[in-house]
Amino acid sequence: MTATENNSSEYVGPELGGFATKLSWYARQKMFDLLIALANPNADTTVLDVGVTSDRREDCNFFEKLYPYRNKITVVGMEDASFLEQEYPGLKYVRSDGLTLPFPDKSFDLVVSFAVIEHVGSRVQQKAFVRELCRVGKTCCITTPNRWYPVEFHTAVPLLHWLPPSWFRAVLRLLGKHFFAKEENLNLLSEKDVLKMFPADARISTKHFRLLGLISNLLFYVENPL
Repeated sequence: MTATENNSSEYVGPELGGFATKLSWYARQKMFDLLIALANPNADTTVLDVGVTSDRREDCNFFEKLYPYRNKITVVGMEDASFLEQEYPGLKYVRSDGLTLPFPDKSFDLVVSFAVIEHVGSRVQQKAFVRELCRVGKTCCITTPNRWYPVEFHTAVPLLHWLPPSWFRAVLRLLGKHFFAKEENLNLLSEKDVLKMFPADARISTKHFRLLGLISNLLFYVENPL
């Protein structure tokens, strides 16, 4: 593993409320630009995007909106995102669980997954998810909100997510936020948590995205051995 690196870009999660959509879109464009600079893809680069959604908000499925070589993209999701095939001719949609991807080893030049890992489930499932992305990709890009940012983006609740997870979920239930109180729907991660999940021989660069000067989101760029 390589030493981590900081990046001065700012990123805000899309779940903080409707008022944040435009800011989220701007920030995602900056994230996209950073990924392109790291991966340097071309018209022959094969890409897998794991975790597309049926949500048609402006800031959802942003990679497909921005990436120029859409005929080289395969997208995977548990929700019905087949409409992406009509919106972007040449793109291929596969409905699948990210824990068991139906592709051979190293079958994609680049695998991306944006703010999905925190919704995969337990730490065991999250690790399996990371290992599966690394299995099918020669390189990978994984992003997630930083657990140690003062505001939890999905619930817009400050500080409570710094409590032990069982306490945090109990408080969410008291606040009526039952969906995000379930581990399978939200399981926040720190940088250290994610770094423990990668194969030992992977080369990893960690980029930090900041909001109001504090690290709000994390990007992991992974080069896997062939």
